[in-house]
Amino acid sequence: MHNKLNKLTVAVTLVSALLAASQASASGFQVREQSAKVLGNAMAGAAAGAEDVSYMTYNPAAIGNAEGTQLAGGISFIDAQFELTDASASPAGVPAAVVSYDRGGSRQGGEEAWVPSFAFKTDLNERMDFGLSVSAPYGLSTEYDKDWIGRYHAIETDLQTIDIQPTFNYQATDRLDLALGLRAQYADATLSNAIDLGAVGAQANQLPPTAVGKYDGMAEVTGDDWGYGYTLGALFQATEQTRLGISYRSEVDLELEGDVRYRSDNPTGQQVLAGAQAMGRLRDAGGTAELTTPANMNLGIYHEVSDRVALMANAEWTEWSSFDELVVESGGQELSTTEENWNDTWAFSVGANYRLNRQWLLRAGLGVDESPVPDAEHRTPRVPDADRRWATLGATWMPTTDLSVTAGYMRVFGDDGDINQSGAKPENASRGDLSGTYEVDANVFALSVGYRF
Repeated sequence: MHNKLNKLTVAVTLVSALLAASQASASGFQVREQSAKVLGNAMAGAAAGAEDVSYMTYNPAAIGNAEGTQLAGGISFIDAQFELTDASASPAGVPAAVVSYDRGGSRQGGEEAWVPSFAFKTDLNERMDFGLSVSAPYGLSTEYDKDWIGRYHAIETDLQTIDIQPTFNYQATDRLDLALGLRAQYADATLSNAIDLGAVGAQANQLPPTAVGKYDGMAEVTGDDWGYGYTLGALFQATEQTRLGISYRSEVDLELEGDVRYRSDNPTGQQVLAGAQAMGRLRDAGGTAELTTPANMNLGIYHEVSDRVALMANAEWTEWSSFDELVVESGGQELSTTEENWNDTWAFSVGANYRLNRQWLLRAGLGVDESPVPDAEHRTPRVPDADRRWATLGATWMPTTDLSVTAGYMRVFGDDGDINQSGAKPENASRGDLSGTYEVDANVFALSVGYRF
């Protein structure tokens, strides 16, 4: 047992290092790709699948259905693509035909992401199990060219999280498992956007009105924090063939503390920035941003139709309404506010397994996911989210009864999403108008290995 714990310590350290560098984007800023097995079934087995220890990220009670001591590790690769088409941007209240912010930069902002995951469990006694998972349940990465048309609204948005979850499961009856897990969540974020120093200089009579949109600076906010929450789960074996699952993951409140920095790469912009700083504006300082990663709940059913075929379904609710605005403060003053007003959402999925033979299990699934973004006025370049559907395929190879290797593929089809950020809104006074239509799609590849001692 001591040797097993040493291996566990090393594995957690390595996975934590990988997660600290991971970047991902998903519906809202949630990342569901924590298990190749679950992904291969379009997330349909999240609450009730419970095939092995990797399912504990979705339902902590899954470890009650995982025999003996188990390890599972995996990695997902997310290739998200989105582009703003038919775009128009200009200073607040000025038609784009008169003054346009378009400099010809790319309007694509999709990023690639690697998302590792790790899980471990062991039996404490006949009724109690202990498990530990390390995952990245939330993450976001969007980055545009510095001269793109919407640069005053966003250039880089990067959110990285690590969720460390120790879990205890209790076998209440021969058919019912109940689990409680604690969550320690670390978040690190970077937000940047361009500043129209041409407009700042014109307002200060340093530059002529024609300088608007021509001399840019950059503002960047960085911060990190630890937050804490909990997760609950139950797994009920209704019959020999049917299993029901439910899980709940609490929200985590974070106050990201870090720095606000300003800079400009051109001499004219540097002169304007120096003048503004001499007057007490646009100065480097400490900064904070409050962020809540939302609560969510999974409900699922798993049913074995025969020795070869299993069907499953899952419904997931996410409390995105807790993300109502993003406020950055510096020196006790409100630096910027982005009104979000997101809605709570549901995601639904169905999946099937087919056991080809003793060594091979084939997987497939379909899913739909609501976007939390309520309308075009609240869609932003930082999170250009829209309703989506996905289709998945996967396969598990079991060379021995104790070892499994799983690969999965997901194709995400996103709806087009209109954006209509008005410069008339107080938060956009210095950002201007931005409108267009986002086209979104993604490919996800996952690979995981599980071993039972």
